[in-house]
Amino acid sequence: MTKEIKRSIYILIFGNFLICLGIGLVIPVTPFIKNSYHYTTTQMGLMTSLFALAQFIASPIVGRISDKIGRKPVIVAGLFLYMVSEIIFAFSNHIYFFDASRIIGGLSAAMFVPTSMAMAADVTTSKERAKVIGWISAAFSGGLILGPGIGGMLAGITYKTPFWAAAILGLISTIFTLIFLPTVKNIDDEKNKLNNSQNLSSILTIPMIILFSMILVSSFGLQGFESIYSIYVNQVFKFTLNTIALVLTLNGIISLFLQLALFDWLIRKIGEVKLIAYCFLFAAICVVWITQAKSKFEVIIATLIIFSAFDLLRPAITTLLTKFGKTNQGLINGLNMSLTSVGNIIGPIMSGVLMDMNTHYPYIVVAIILFMSYLITFFVRRVIHQKDLR
Repeated sequence: MTKEIKRSIYILIFGNFLICLGIGLVIPVTPFIKNSYHYTTTQMGLMTSLFALAQFIASPIVGRISDKIGRKPVIVAGLFLYMVSEIIFAFSNHIYFFDASRIIGGLSAAMFVPTSMAMAADVTTSKERAKVIGWISAAFSGGLILGPGIGGMLAGITYKTPFWAAAILGLISTIFTLIFLPTVKNIDDEKNKLNNSQNLSSILTIPMIILFSMILVSSFGLQGFESIYSIYVNQVFKFTLNTIALVLTLNGIISLFLQLALFDWLIRKIGEVKLIAYCFLFAAICVVWITQAKSKFEVIIATLIIFSAFDLLRPAITTLLTKFGKTNQGLINGLNMSLTSVGNIIGPIMSGVLMDMNTHYPYIVVAIILFMSYLITFFVRRVIHQKDLR
């Protein structure tokens, strides 16, 4: 890996961390905004979901654009829009402006995150790719983990302080990226020229459709599990806020360790498909375990296994996608992000509706879907052997 490529990867890692930090900053101040402006819970929920909705709509379009005009302009534009969204949120005093900020924030994430993954795939070899995607995924997770904590601390000054701080970081990052991010070429650039006319239908082969389905299932399962987790464990097992915070903090530490230290080793040891299969299977078993658990200790252990499985699933599927899709990485990663957004929108809604019917219904449905996904991995393994990808 050359110095130029290493510099590109480091910039992409920091950018992903910054974008996800911005996603998390809003979480601790949401109750304050709700109470200060007398908004309803529905209004606040809509404000939150608009981010994922904007990602869903924009990601595949932006991915295709980055395939045509290059990665750097889209990445820089994404960071600039991130700064704009944080400034609008800091200035806002009406729900419409808060909503506009989250839409622009979702667009910025749609421009930066899948394009950065595509660029990482462009400039790395198959052997290097798992490690780099693991680093970027760790930065992604790190931003989501630290965002609420940093937002809470800065909100002690005023609730708008976190967003001004994020806007300043966004401006610095935009300028830094514009100056220092190299305009690197795809290592398979000649192959891409031959396939420049490819469209969406040309990449939707059976293996790709299956992998895209797994992306949807993993995000759907994670959000279906995570969105009601605090309510579920509080209602069923009487977890306090301190216990919930401890579990989520432990998960954050384990997640960073898995993605930074173990992910590349696991890929080299057992391969993407086996890792995906194990993650689906262990997650399904542990979701069922939680519904049958008799003690808080059992719930905590099962929870950490489930979150760890999801933390490995995403980068494993993404790495496999880059191997099946040799070209059009922008479009592929855009669809990846778009399907993730679908799961982020539908998962919480499904779990909320099912939990109103019966406390355990959401997790039973999630477990069934995860187990079915485990069975599908056997078909993926057969296809991979036929294509001789490994």
